[in-house]
Amino acid sequence: MKKLSFQSKKEIDIKETFDYFIRKCEIKNLSSKTIISYKDRFRIFQRFLNSKDIDNIADINLKTIDDYIFYLKSGGKCKDVTINTNLRELRVFLYFCMDEGHISRYKIKLLKVTKEIKETYTDEELNKLLKKPSIKNCEFSEYKTWVFSNYLLATGNRISSALNVKIGDLDFESGIIQINTTKNRKAQIIPMSAALSAVLKEYLIYRKGETDDYLFCDKFGAKPDRRTYQEMLAKYNNARGIIKTSAHLYRHTFAKKWILNGGDIFRLQKILGHSDLGMVKEYVNMFGNDVSIDFNKYNPLDNMDCIKNKDKIKLKA
Repeated sequence: MKKLSFQSKKEIDIKETFDYFIRKCEIKNLSSKTIISYKDRFRIFQRFLNSKDIDNIADINLKTIDDYIFYLKSGGKCKDVTINTNLRELRVFLYFCMDEGHISRYKIKLLKVTKEIKETYTDEELNKLLKKPSIKNCEFSEYKTWVFSNYLLATGNRISSALNVKIGDLDFESGIIQINTTKNRKAQIIPMSAALSAVLKEYLIYRKGETDDYLFCDKFGAKPDRRTYQEMLAKYNNARGIIKTSAHLYRHTFAKKWILNGGDIFRLQKILGHSDLGMVKEYVNMFGNDVSIDFNKYNPLDNMDCIKNKDKIKLKA
C-alpha cells in the first residue's frame, strides 16, 4: 500500500504540523530565540485548542482565531499588546500552513491598541546613575555596572547586542563599534562617542583582556549571562535610589534624547538597527509633547527675518 505523503493526509495533527514548521525554521537558520518564542506562543494556542477539542489543522479557521482572542481576553488574562504579540507570532505558523495547503487562506488582523508612551530615565535619574563611583573604594562589579550603564545610554544597544560585543569590536582610532549580534541578525557599525570612548579606555585598563574576549564578561571572564546583568543593573539602580531597573529603558532614553537634541530620524534608525522607520516614527509620536520644547526656536516661520524684524502696521483711520 502506498504511503500517504505529509501533505496528502486528510487529517493532519496540529502538533505534527507545528513540529514540521519548526524544522523548516531551523533549516532557514532562524535564531534560537525566535524559535523558542514560536514554541512558547504555540503552547498557549494549543491549550486553547485542547479546550475546544480541536486537533486537526484543517479545523482552524477565522472563527477559531476570534474565539482564541476572546480566550486570551477572558478574565483579564492578557493585555491587548500581549494578545497582538501572540497573534503576530502565531500567524507566521498559520500562514505557513496556508502556503502548505493545509488550511484555506484568510487574513489574521491584529487588535487596534493605544500606543503608550515608553518609559525613559529622567535627567535627574541619569545624573544619579551616571555619577562615577570611587574606583579606590567601590567593588569592581559596581564600577563595571557603571561602565555598562554609560555604554547602554551612549549606544542605544539592546542588552543582548551589548553583551555580545568583544574587545576587538572597539575601534578607538576610527571611533566606531562593530555590533555582530542584533535582533534582525544583520551586523552593523555604530559611532562611538568621545565620552564613551574615554570611559571604555579607562575600563579596559582594569578589565584587561584580549581582542576575542567579551567587553562585558562574567566574573570568570567568560560570555556574560543576560539575566545576571539585568540583576546587576537592578541592584545598582536600587542602591542609587532609582526604582526603574530595565536595561531597555536606556534604549528608549537614547531615542528620546536623540530626537530632542535635533538628531535626524534616518541616522537614528540605522543606529538602533531597525529595518524601517516604523519604530522611529513611533518614538517621534511618543515624545511629541517633549518635541514642542523650543518649538519657536526651530520653527521656520519664527526664524524668518521679515517676521523677527517686522515693523508695526499702521492702519488707516
